Amino acid sequence: MLAPDTLSLTFAALADPTRRAILQRLAEGEAVVKDLALPFEMSSPAVSKHLRVLERAGLIEQGRQAQWRPRRLRAQPLAEAAGWLQAYEPFWEERFDRMDEVLRVLQSSESAAPAASGKRAAAKSKMVSKPAPPKAPVRRPAAKRARPAK
Repeated sequence: MLAPDTLSLTFAALADPTRRAILQRLAEGEAVVKDLALPFEMSSPAVSKHLRVLERAGLIEQGRQAQWRPRRLRAQPLAEAAGWLQAYEPFWEERFDRMDEVLRVLQSSESAAPAASGKRAAAKSKMVSKPAPPKAPVRRPAAKRARPAK
């Protein structure tokens, strides 16, 4: 079996919101498991599992200060992922440019017909609408089971 490449490990590690929050916290500075577990409703062993995934991906490393084992962020895998994503920026920019054009057309068509929409809004406000009565739940008969032949 082939070993996963570093980019795949990075994106797999980033797929979990808890791990992303841990990375965000470590961007502020080193922290031990106990401190990293505080904002989450999970045990220290559960947080340790997340840390192992992040370590395997190379996103964090474990230091040693006396009896403590603080974790720190490693930027290299994130820079590689950002570089890979950066290659798709022209594609995104083209899409955003097209979306801007569509919005400009929609806004210009709305501003060209404000009188018509004002008349429609006034007519709608004169109409009184009653809320629709709640629908009763539909009960469907249970499917009949075929009896096994003897």
